[in-house]
Amino acid sequence: MTDAIALASDHGAIDLRAQLREHVTARGLEAVDLGTHGPDSVDYPDFAAALAKSIQEGRAARGILLCGTGIGASIAINRYPFIRAALVHDVTGARLCREHNDANVLVLGGRTTGPEVARQCVDAFLDVGFEGGRHVRRVEKLGAMPAV
Repeated sequence: MTDAIALASDHGAIDLRAQLREHVTARGLEAVDLGTHGPDSVDYPDFAAALAKSIQEGRAARGILLCGTGIGASIAINRYPFIRAALVHDVTGARLCREHNDANVLVLGGRTTGPEVARQCVDAFLDVGFEGGRHVRRVEKLGAMPAV
């Protein structure tokens, strides 16, 4: 598996995604930019699917997904059983989503999260590892949620 980080967004977060792509590459990591690349309105589920596919195929180890608020993108990406995506708004959430939930996708809102906070969240997401311990059984259950 690669150490690359996939990034994707809809039209509501193009600028923030570009800034985060530069931040990821400045850290020495490969950034796989999945778009969108223009201001035209697009559907965030399509970009969530592209990001999930890049992780499933091993082109990226983790991902950063954005839309205007992060809410729709978070709902869309978490439909894939091998994805554990966390919508965060601060560095504490970014740190804990890795430590406790072994999140493999960070979700941010392009209209709700400023660039500096977003960079701090990305740093925590990339630097913090899974704590394991009591969290292992919980994370295992996330990938095997029973039908209700």
